[in-house]
Amino acid sequence: MKAIEENEILFPKCHPKFHRSETFGERVSDKIAAFGGSWTFIIAFFSFILIWILINIVLIISKPFDPYPFILLNLILSCLAAIQAPIIMMSQNRQEMKDRLRSEHDYKINLKAELEIRFTQ
Repeated sequence: MKAIEENEILFPKCHPKFHRSETFGERVSDKIAAFGGSWTFIIAFFSFILIWILINIVLIISKPFDPYPFILLNLILSCLAAIQAPIIMMSQNRQEMKDRLRSEHDYKINLKAELEIRFTQ
């Protein structure tokens, strides 16, 4: 009400936590999540798997380093999934926090606008 009477900006910035600088780990997790969820990653990783299989079936017929059941490839895929999933979840949790703060900010701005409309009538 005081902000309306004095015609002040209610919230000049969304939230101090929202505008703080990100840590190195947060920046890395955001970049990994952005790359891990892109078509570039999907195509590159599919190509890697295809090349791995072709090398072990076609090119090294005499003595492949990872024979048919591709146990080493499965180990690599499992390790990638075990590392990538928590990193992506960290990035999603940070994004959720930003969205929650932004929603709270929008709610307060909308509330002020509604109060201004009611009191100017």
